[in-house]
Amino acid sequence: MENKYILELAKQYPNRNRVSSEIINLNAILALPKGTEHFLSDIHGEHQAFLHIRKNASGVIRRKVDQLFANSLQTNERKELATLIYYPEEKLLELNEQQILDNEWYNITLLRLLEICRLVSSKYTRSKVRKHLSRTAIGYDYIIDELLNNDYDEVNKERYYVNIIKTIIEIGSAQQLIIAISNLIKSLVIDHLHIVGDIFDRGPRADIILDELMKENSLDIQWGNHDVLWMGAAAGSRTCIATVLNNSITYRNLDVVEIGYGISLRPLSLFAQNVYEKTDVSAFMPKGNFEGDVFYSDDDLMLARMHKAISVIQFKLEGQSILRNPKFNMLDRCLLDKIDFKNKTVNILGKNYSLKDVDFPTLDKTYPYRLTDEEAAVMKYLKNAFLRSEKLQKHTRFLYEKGSMYKVFNSNLLFHGCIPMNDDGSFMKLDIADKKSGKALLDHFDALSRLGYFSNENSPLKQKGKDILWFLWCGKDSPLCARKKMATFERLLINDKTAWQEPKNAYYKCWEDKKTALKILREFSLDEEKSHIINGHIPVKSIVGEAPVKAEGKVIVIDGGFCQAYQQTTGIAGYTLIYNASGMRISAHGKFMGVEEAIKNNEDIISDTVIFEDSADSIRVRHTDTGKEMLERIKDLTMLLKAYQQGTIKETEI
Repeated sequence: MENKYILELAKQYPNRNRVSSEIINLNAILALPKGTEHFLSDIHGEHQAFLHIRKNASGVIRRKVDQLFANSLQTNERKELATLIYYPEEKLLELNEQQILDNEWYNITLLRLLEICRLVSSKYTRSKVRKHLSRTAIGYDYIIDELLNNDYDEVNKERYYVNIIKTIIEIGSAQQLIIAISNLIKSLVIDHLHIVGDIFDRGPRADIILDELMKENSLDIQWGNHDVLWMGAAAGSRTCIATVLNNSITYRNLDVVEIGYGISLRPLSLFAQNVYEKTDVSAFMPKGNFEGDVFYSDDDLMLARMHKAISVIQFKLEGQSILRNPKFNMLDRCLLDKIDFKNKTVNILGKNYSLKDVDFPTLDKTYPYRLTDEEAAVMKYLKNAFLRSEKLQKHTRFLYEKGSMYKVFNSNLLFHGCIPMNDDGSFMKLDIADKKSGKALLDHFDALSRLGYFSNENSPLKQKGKDILWFLWCGKDSPLCARKKMATFERLLINDKTAWQEPKNAYYKCWEDKKTALKILREFSLDEEKSHIINGHIPVKSIVGEAPVKAEGKVIVIDGGFCQAYQQTTGIAGYTLIYNASGMRISAHGKFMGVEEAIKNNEDIISDTVIFEDSADSIRVRHTDTGKEMLERIKDLTMLLKAYQQGTIKETEI
C-alpha cells in the first residue's frame, strides 16, 4: 500500500526538482506565524451586529490602523479609514456627497490601504494571498498583487508603481480598487472562523447571517440547539416546524420565515382567526411592552391567535414524539392530559398549578395529543412549504457540510452546550443513545442527526433522526439543550415562576473545576497542557462579575449576549475569542448602534480586549493541524525523493 501511495504521489511530482521544490516550499510555510482564528457563538439572528463584527474583525482592523498610523493621523481620520475598510461602497458614496473625493485623496487613501493590506498579508505566502485575491478582488487581482509586492527602494520600480496608481485614478477606477483592497483586508485578517452554535432564533434575520457565512474562505460550525431545531424543520419534522414558528411568533421574528425563506403563514393565520377569534389570547401575546390596561392592535391580536394555535399544535406534536420514543425519558413533559379543565389547573410531578387559560377548542380531552383534521391540514401545508423552501434547504445542507456536534481544531475542543455529566462528575449515559456517554454520545447524535435529514423518506431511520433533532433541541440532558426540561408550557400558561425553572445539567456545576476540564480533554484525546474547551450556550453575566474564562483557563465561554434579549443580563453585546500567533485573547463587544451610524459618523462597536494566554514564542504553522498535515506530506515527499535518488522510481519530464 505504501508503494502504491508513493507511485501515485510520483504522478503529481514526477521528478526530483518538483519534489525538492515542494519540500522547500512546505518547510518555509511551517515557519510562518499561524493564521488568526476567530470564535463566535450565540449570534441568534442579530445580523447587523454580526455583519459589523465580521467586517471589523472584532476590532482587529482598527488596531491595525492604529498600529500603522497612530503617529501620523488624528483619531477621527483613523476612524474614517477603518470605516472605509468596513463599508467601502457606502462610505465612498457618503464622501462623494461631501465633495471631498479628488485625485490627491484617492492617491493618499490607496497608499494607506495598501500599507494596511501589506501588514495583514505578511504572515501568508504569496500563493495564499493570491487565492484570497481571486475571491475578493476579481479584475484587480493582478494589479493588487503587483502593488503589494513592490520595492520602493528601487528607483525604477518606484516610478512603475507610482504610475500604476496614477493611471488607476486617471481612468476612474480608484473607487473600484479601494473596494477591492478593503475586501481583501477583511478576508485576510481572519484566517479561519468558528461559529460555536445558535445562529437562529430571537434576532430578525438568521438567513442573512448564513448567506454571509457561505462566502467565508475557511469556516466550521458547531450546531447549537436552535440550529438543530431549524435543521429538523427543514427535514420535515412537524414537531420542529411548530416549535420554530412558536419561537418566531414569540419574538415577532416572522421576517426570517416569510421574507428570508419564502414560507407563507397565511393558512396558519386563517386557521387561527377561524378557531381562536373568540378565545382569550392574553397569555399568548408576543414579546412586547404591554402593561396595565392595554388596547391591543389588530396585528397584536392576530399574532396572539397564531401563537395560541401553533402552541397547542406544538404541545400535541411534542407529546406524540415523547410517546413514540420512551427512551427519551420525558413522559413528565406530556402535560395536556394532566390539565383539570374544571378547576383550571395542571398537575406537574404531583403539584397542581393554576393555569391562565384552558380555552383550547381543538383539544380532545380523551385523545389530547391527536391533531384535528384542520390542524393536520395546516401542518401538512407547512411541512411542504419548509421542504420546498430552496433557500432553507441550501442553508441546511451548508449546516450539515460545515457543521457537527463538536470540533477538534488546533488542539482545542469546541462544542455548544455540554458534555452531559452526573452530579458526581462522571459522564452521563443516555438511554436514547444506547447508554453511550462522552465523545461516543456526541458522535452517535451527530450520525443520527444526519440520517434525519439525508435518509430516504420511507426509511425508519428518517423518523428516528427527525425525532433526535427535536430531542437535541429540548430533550432531557441533551448535550445541546443541556437542561432537565424546557418549560415552554409553564412560561406561557402558569403565573407561578417556581414552575418555570429549567435545571441545568450537572456539567455546569463542574465547569469551574480544572480536573473536570482535563477529564473532558482526555476523553477527546487532547493534550491537557495545551488544549482548551471553547463553549457557548450559557450567557456569561459579566454585569455581575462573572468571567468567561473558567477552570484555570481551560474552559472559555464565549456567549456574551449578541442577542439583544440577553444584553441586560450579560451587560455586553457579545464576545469574540481570538487565537493568533501571539496567543489567546477575548474581546467583549459594546452595543452596535446601527449601520447608518457606522457609516455616517464612523461609529464602531467598542471592544474591550483581554489577553488571557500569551505565547512566549510565536506560534507557527508547524504547531497547527495544518502544520501536522504538512509534516506528514514532507515525510512522504522525502520517501519519494529517496526513491528517485536510488532509481527505484523513474523520473519523467513535463
